[in-house]
Amino acid sequence: MFSFRLEQLAKQLDARLHGDGDLAITGIASMNSAISGQITFLSDKKLQKNLLECKASAVVMTEEGLEHWNGAALIVKDPYLAYAKLAQYLDTTPAPAKDIATSAVIDSTAQLGSNVSIGANAVIESGVILGDDCIIGAGCFVGKNTTIGAGTKLWANVSIYHNCIIGENCLIQSGTVIGADGFGYANDKGKWVKIPQLGRVVIGNNVEIGASTTIDRGALDDTIIGNGVIIDNQCQIAHNDVIGDHTAVAGGVIMAGSLTIGRHCLIGGASVINGHMEICDQVTVTGMGMVMRPITQPGVYSSGIPLQENKVWRKTASLVLHIDEMNKRLKALEKKLLNVST
Repeated sequence: MFSFRLEQLAKQLDARLHGDGDLAITGIASMNSAISGQITFLSDKKLQKNLLECKASAVVMTEEGLEHWNGAALIVKDPYLAYAKLAQYLDTTPAPAKDIATSAVIDSTAQLGSNVSIGANAVIESGVILGDDCIIGAGCFVGKNTTIGAGTKLWANVSIYHNCIIGENCLIQSGTVIGADGFGYANDKGKWVKIPQLGRVVIGNNVEIGASTTIDRGALDDTIIGNGVIIDNQCQIAHNDVIGDHTAVAGGVIMAGSLTIGRHCLIGGASVINGHMEICDQVTVTGMGMVMRPITQPGVYSSGIPLQENKVWRKTASLVLHIDEMNKRLKALEKKLLNVST
């Protein structure tokens, strides 16, 4: 078990220390479950009342929060951001692999940087380049001539096809497939003729990709994921898609091919986005959005009908089915009114 003095954590977060700097902190927890020896955080003013029952030894909060707390605290401007940094500092997650397992299969032409770890039964094919401090988890497959930058981690059973490029300090969760064939076929009198996918997947630095996500290789040009992009679990990124720097994609999103998404966008969970079009920078698509046309102006976009009671939804659906008829009647009435007024 680790233990840090509260004063150490204050320096780590560049926070103002309030209270006893010698307090020993042995963990981090939510406000409701924290016990003595642990630190928690308060980022929502609505939860200030919970401080009365909080048993944590210290709380990360703003100056305003001190009015509701008598214990030790770390004072910051953004408690949630400070919590994220603190959680990294106190992280006890084990590494995906340590050293190089004897059961790993590594081609003699592969180039391994210093301090590389490769887990059991991983396969590293010919021409692969692994940068310094790379960690390749158990059962991973890294295809021919793929390059993986320094400090990147692959959890167990990640598959990376040939010729892909992955940047530095990336994190790829289990079950993800990078560089599989895109959905490319020509039709010959009702029969499908496969189009070999000759492009690559090129991923920038500091990218995180969730579990069981698929990123297809390009047909001719590359599929490109920019720096600092975060992609959640079970997403489908089709061939030749381009995702700009620092865009975030929530779980279950499906992107069709040849789509370009700008920088600093937020794509809500379970959204479906049409291909062969562009979404500009700083666009937010709320959950379950269906994006069928280009978006050229930054802003927040939504579609779909929010959840309703079944009886209300049935009436709404009935009205939608008759909307064309109602539109025709409305135009007819407008025409009559126009004739009367003239």
